[in-house]
Amino acid sequence: MIDRRGKEHWTQSDDAVSALVLDGKTPLRSIGTSEIGVVYQPIVDLRNGRLFAAEALVRCKIPEHKNPEHLFAAAVREKASGRLGRTIREVAFAEAPAVPLFVNVHPDELNSRWFVRPDDPMHFHDQNVFLEITESAAFDHFGLVTSTLKEVCSRSGAKLVVDDFGAGYSNLKRVVDIEPAVVKLDRELISRLHESAKQRILVTHVVELCKALGARVVAEGIETLGELKAVRDCGVHFGQGYLLARPGNPMPSVEWPLASSSGSRPPRHASTKTKPSRDAGRPPPAARSRKSDRSALSEADTLPPLPRGGRGSR
Repeated sequence: MIDRRGKEHWTQSDDAVSALVLDGKTPLRSIGTSEIGVVYQPIVDLRNGRLFAAEALVRCKIPEHKNPEHLFAAAVREKASGRLGRTIREVAFAEAPAVPLFVNVHPDELNSRWFVRPDDPMHFHDQNVFLEITESAAFDHFGLVTSTLKEVCSRSGAKLVVDDFGAGYSNLKRVVDIEPAVVKLDRELISRLHESAKQRILVTHVVELCKALGARVVAEGIETLGELKAVRDCGVHFGQGYLLARPGNPMPSVEWPLASSSGSRPPRHASTKTKPSRDAGRPPPAARSRKSDRSALSEADTLPPLPRGGRGSR
């Protein structure tokens, strides 16, 4: 952010931070990686119950910032969203399992120099990286999403994800213009899906639209066997929710409840294997490609492949 004098302001002033300390609050500018925890929730291929990817979810260790929404609300007030997002990614990628990783991006980060730095940990993950922005943020911050976020995706090879689709801010034209690689359906669309024929028609049409636009679909918040069967019947590609696996660190194994009906159980995916930490200070290689996630989709009826994005290839 630049004021009328042309001076950059990326975090709150020292006086403002001191006022927070005197008020008994922990300023987010002082939070480091030791105060940030991350858990990983599996995202599952709904055709076979196999692991597709994981989502990294922040868990702050400071009691007053334990709730992620409150954590980022405080970061916005302190103008520290960019620094906080970078700290979270440092932890998330250092401890991440060797699978494609979904990472949430707060819209306030898009105004920050932290997000566009070439030494960001997201540039060094060996698998595909998916950057999630909520549907409401895509609606309210459309300009930043189509400029900053899409540019970062273009340069890094990361995939853009519209999260919480159907949560009440739906504007299909905006979603089409953003051109996401993945659309995640909000729990509101998935809850009790098996009990409503009209809701299943709606979800089926949304899935068909996403497919026509070249986007894959993830159903969030699957909690019952009925919901799981319903989203599969609607053509959803991937699923996430407590029925399949709760968040954890190490990442928990996938529990596939449909295995008994198919006569075989997919392999359980251990989450104890983590990547060795990398030097976040080194520049991204000139032409280093992410491994394609198609290895997790090896059946003859594979889904249309996500576009391969080489690191630093643009």
